[in-house]
Amino acid sequence: MRIRPGSPSQKSLFQAADVAIQSLATNTPIYLVGESLGTGVASYLAGTYPDKVTGVVLFAPYNRLTDVAQYHMWLLPVHLMLADRFPSQDYLRNYHGPVGILVGGQDTVVPEKFGRRLYAAYAGPKQLWDFPEATHETVTERPPEFWKQIVNLLAWQTCHRQRLR
Repeated sequence: MRIRPGSPSQKSLFQAADVAIQSLATNTPIYLVGESLGTGVASYLAGTYPDKVTGVVLFAPYNRLTDVAQYHMWLLPVHLMLADRFPSQDYLRNYHGPVGILVGGQDTVVPEKFGRRLYAAYAGPKQLWDFPEATHETVTERPPEFWKQIVNLLAWQTCHRQRLR
């Protein structure tokens, strides 16, 4: 494992993600999965490399990290203070493949309304899964039958791209 120098930030995470996606083979489908803060990185990659990314699944995502921070620190001018903004909604405007979004109704870290905002703003093929009982820590804990739904969503894009060729 290679340790990257410096502290984690939006810039350093995006740089590491750029290096990773550029090192992947170009003749195979690339699927991105992000959870919580990682959904911002996955959204960035999908929007920056829309022709390389075949599908995206986001667990406990947000439309913009600044909105989540403002929700938690409502009294402070967070939009002026936060350096790392992770504007997922903005990045996904450049991507048009399938996006799966999973939100938890009991998520107090990234409340479901931020994932719903991201879902509403996305114009491509999409699927929203809402788990009213799920918390931030349990939103990924799904039975095997559920994962088949994700595979079906992502397979749609693979079939769609092959028909266009």
